[in-house]
Amino acid sequence: MRGWTDAHCHLQSHFLAAPEEADGAELRDTLERALDAGVDRVVVVGTDATSSSEALELTNYTGPVEVYATVGLHPHDAKQDLAPVAALARAGHARLVAIGECGLDYFYEHSPRTQQRQAFAAQIALAHELDLALVVHARDAFDDLLAILLSEGVPPRTVIHCFTGTPVNAEMCLAAGCDISISGVVTFKNAVSLREAVALVPLECLHVETDSPFLAPVPHRGKTNEPAFVAEVGRFVAQLRNEDLATVREATSANSARLFRLPARSG
Repeated sequence: MRGWTDAHCHLQSHFLAAPEEADGAELRDTLERALDAGVDRVVVVGTDATSSSEALELTNYTGPVEVYATVGLHPHDAKQDLAPVAALARAGHARLVAIGECGLDYFYEHSPRTQQRQAFAAQIALAHELDLALVVHARDAFDDLLAILLSEGVPPRTVIHCFTGTPVNAEMCLAAGCDISISGVVTFKNAVSLREAVALVPLECLHVETDSPFLAPVPHRGKTNEPAFVAEVGRFVAQLRNEDLATVREATSANSARLFRLPARSG
């Protein structure tokens, strides 16, 4: 039976930040807690050249939880040079499974919108070139984001991560051929529209994630988020959709395995 897959986390932002943690003890402890919660696969996501390199480094972990990585340039960092990220992508790392997190963020606009759009289009092209999945960040920008995706050609394995849009936004993404990944935001009290959207996503297009160390789900609000908590997200989603918990666990893990082309589990 499949365990949970955390389809999107940023372990490197917490565990590689401090030199005193270089022995990896805290990472091992965190992944052991994940395993205890039934999580046996995680995808560590890059947001710039440094975090992308660190994500690849974390795939050297050899414990029972499988660690995979993405490389990308987040819209917040779109004014940076994409070339170092592209070089990492083209190096052919064995556990590199996607390009991203990339996309558009018109809420914070830490990078100018023009540069966000250019960086996003370039990373779509990179996903096509390397036949990798595409991990998309979308906030307050669905119209422009989908216009760029459709113009550049939606990679056949594309996911909108940490989806926080409306039912209409969800229908637009699904119609474009994108999968949708749900984080702990769905458990927040004010996420009424998001919960309506989650209810209409076909099970075969659904993923669950933590986006850790951010956005810890209820009942862990205020704590540092971690992959173990993806089980709480999955439990909430199953109850919301009135579906069997094991069915949601099996389906979301199978969907992530398909999306990222993860190898068959041994045994």
